[in-house]
Amino acid sequence: FGMDFVIIMTMMGIISLAGIVVNNAIVLIDYTQILIDRKKEELGLDEKDLLTKQQYFEVIVAGGKSRLRPVLLTAITTVLGLIPLAVGLNIDFFSLFINYEPKIYIGGDNVIFWGPLAWTVIFGLTFATFLTLVIVPVMFYLSNRGKVKYRKKRGKELQPNAETN
Repeated sequence: FGMDFVIIMTMMGIISLAGIVVNNAIVLIDYTQILIDRKKEELGLDEKDLLTKQQYFEVIVAGGKSRLRPVLLTAITTVLGLIPLAVGLNIDFFSLFINYEPKIYIGGDNVIFWGPLAWTVIFGLTFATFLTLVIVPVMFYLSNRGKVKYRKKRGKELQPNAETN
């Protein structure tokens, strides 16, 4: 976008962005795992038993639907909260309280320092919210699907063949 790249502040933005994104992903996966455990309990399965691929799909979709709003609200409020910092919105509170004149202006020295951090988090969080809501559940489903496939394959290998006995 042709914006300034200030190494220190951009990197601080990436670190804070990583914290927010990881927290959103943990919230999503943790709740989905709770739903999986509830489904196993409902079906009377042991903790080591696995659900079917279809049951995993249904539970992961239900977890994604349930956590869609909290993840979106976290992202939207963070992005909207950082826009004044990114554009350099300045309010003189001393003048506001003493003379009742806030002297509001946009730009200045603060935006040169804090702008790269804010824009990094804004752009990164916008993109990472998509990753959290789409890619993380897909990868979770694929890993559980792989477990089911591996367990079935391994189970066939462990069963003795009737023809060899």
